[in-house]
Amino acid sequence: MTPGALSSLPGLPGPLGKAGRSHAAGSPAEALTAAFHNTWRLLFRPFDVRRWFKLSLVCLFLGGGTPSAAFNWSLGGLRNDAGVRGAVESARQYASEHLWLVILATVFGLALALVLLYLRAVLRFVLVDAILNRTLEFGRSFQDARALGNSYFRWLLGMVAVIVVALAAGVVLAVRYLRAAAGTGETTSLAFSIALVVALAAVILGSLLAVLLVTLTDDLVVPIMYAERLALAPAWRKLWAVISDDVGAFAVYMVLRFGVSLLVGALVLLILFPSVLSLLSGALIASTLIVVALGMVGLHWVWNPVTILLGALAVLLLTGTMVALLSVVGMPGQVLLQDFGIRFAASRFPALESAWRSPTLRFSD
Repeated sequence: MTPGALSSLPGLPGPLGKAGRSHAAGSPAEALTAAFHNTWRLLFRPFDVRRWFKLSLVCLFLGGGTPSAAFNWSLGGLRNDAGVRGAVESARQYASEHLWLVILATVFGLALALVLLYLRAVLRFVLVDAILNRTLEFGRSFQDARALGNSYFRWLLGMVAVIVVALAAGVVLAVRYLRAAAGTGETTSLAFSIALVVALAAVILGSLLAVLLVTLTDDLVVPIMYAERLALAPAWRKLWAVISDDVGAFAVYMVLRFGVSLLVGALVLLILFPSVLSLLSGALIASTLIVVALGMVGLHWVWNPVTILLGALAVLLLTGTMVALLSVVGMPGQVLLQDFGIRFAASRFPALESAWRSPTLRFSD
């Protein structure tokens, strides 16, 4: 059989060009259709509860499913005599008077943020591995993905550092400019208004650029790193070379990708709203009944170290339940979006195409 005949067989990529990718690169619409069918087969044919929850656990650290307005709840709905707001204010005042508590909270917050960022980097490869291999072997995937995840983690950490430094510098410059303008009475001048508009535009454009970079890295660069065992920088260079040759297709991909993301977010909110409302209502009723029951037997809810601990545990339990619920419901959307990126990139990178067509692929150093 000749090479030309081999390349014409159904299901195989077309003849390779100079850059090592097929001429017949798939369109974004074709990739989305293939991703939808593959996500359906992975999650529902057959339906496996264990696999569903394992994938939900992975997606929990990748953002759950979609940002949910259902989490805009507050403690204001609790009974006033429970003294929640007073306890929070007292705790805040106590912390402000003890520097060691502020330092401890800061260190804990930074450590937690770093751990979550690292898990996000490694579990992104675990999700790609699960989609390509049609199964999730969590322990094996996590260990195999650590080397690639470290490269991605360093990039994410650098991006976060750049954003924080840029925001800090912007705030410092803005404060100095505002003080100078206030001292000269020029806060209503045209130059001041133009400066505010430029600063706002810079923040918006910077935010959009950061979102675009992270999205392209998650969707396209991570699968390339996985398939070709590349660090992030070489994988980005390979992707950029392909983007430069086919800007239109990648622009359509991004439009479709964000459109699907918005649709998935709307569907998740529609499904979650009754459940979250019921959960919050149940928590409100339970807390009210506890306070009323204590009052009926001659006891009153008083905030002390024990009750503060119980209240904190209850809030953590409620928040964890809501986040887990979001992850379980939103997981199919995460899988669909990741599969969309894999399918779109696979027709442009032969190694990823091979990984897609070889479910038994494993990492090999």
